[in-house]
Amino acid sequence: MIKPLERSKVFAERFGLSTPILLAPMAGACPASLSIAVSGAGGMGACGVLLMEADAIDTWVSEVRAGTNGGFQLNTWIPDPAPSRDKEHEAAIRQFLSQWGPQVDEHAADKTAPDFESQCEAMIKARPQVMSSIMGLYPEPIVKRMKQADIAWFATVTTVSEALAAEAAGADVIVAQGMEAGGHRGTFVSGDAEKSLVGLFSLLPAVVDAVNIPVVATGGIADSRGASAALLLGASAVQIGTGFLRTQEAGIAPAWAAAMENIRPEQTTATRAFSGRLGRSVRTDYIKATEHGGAPVPAPYPIQRNLTAAMRASAVKEDSLEGMQAWAGQSASLARCDSAKTVLEDIWAGMQESLS
Repeated sequence: MIKPLERSKVFAERFGLSTPILLAPMAGACPASLSIAVSGAGGMGACGVLLMEADAIDTWVSEVRAGTNGGFQLNTWIPDPAPSRDKEHEAAIRQFLSQWGPQVDEHAADKTAPDFESQCEAMIKARPQVMSSIMGLYPEPIVKRMKQADIAWFATVTTVSEALAAEAAGADVIVAQGMEAGGHRGTFVSGDAEKSLVGLFSLLPAVVDAVNIPVVATGGIADSRGASAALLLGASAVQIGTGFLRTQEAGIAPAWAAAMENIRPEQTTATRAFSGRLGRSVRTDYIKATEHGGAPVPAPYPIQRNLTAAMRASAVKEDSLEGMQAWAGQSASLARCDSAKTVLEDIWAGMQESLS
């Protein structure tokens, strides 16, 4: 049986890394500076391009490549079916949101997202080492083009059945996301998210046993203890998001960073209140208000995301946590206010000491 560090070494060498540590592709929270620091320290950088047009993807890639020779992954969501619209319900949500930020324009919900096909085209053109998916599987024609361009496909899953489907569709690596993860759940079917909240240390060995390709562990890993445990359970590498959010290079809002400093796991919560898709956040007053009986149920994704955009932008501008989309995993208190390079190197050093 291959030892954990040997397995991680094989994975790292395959992808040109010196450490088996990946930055999570957090849409809206992956500045080039963070990936430059992570890649420069031997890990894999990342960008969640969900909110980016093709030219913005090109700019991000150029900036990272100007700052490091290290590898990175580009990630986007597999689109959901078009949501059903309910104008009266949306009006009630706009009225509710006016208590937490500026008045919401009556046409806010109509905003269209960047075109998925154009994003895929830009990512393939950029030729990263890795393209990763979340919320589903890349269509067969996209997978074929990725393979032709020698781009590895990392498929994010939240259940064993999703992992099996990803492997069958041609994924090169499975990213097993536990319910502890900050930000959005990667569940393939939005409505299933609350029903498939599996913790990483139950999900990970089950996925490792079920598939014949490498597995990356993500969700609730923010120090060497969690990372070492993930490798012992069969992971070939770990992916860390929240654990890098308080680093100097991440540049998130001060109130968001401060909220994670001493937060307990139970003070985060999975909510649809920001986007209509389930995601884990600091449990703010806004989230608590949405849980009261008189609050309107969040609209489907991306309608809810469009409706809350003004509130979220205003909260960041004013550095007000209560209306802020403060994504955070259950191990957020382990995130350190240091350089990303130091955080990565300390995690890797601890992993080697624990697993040697």
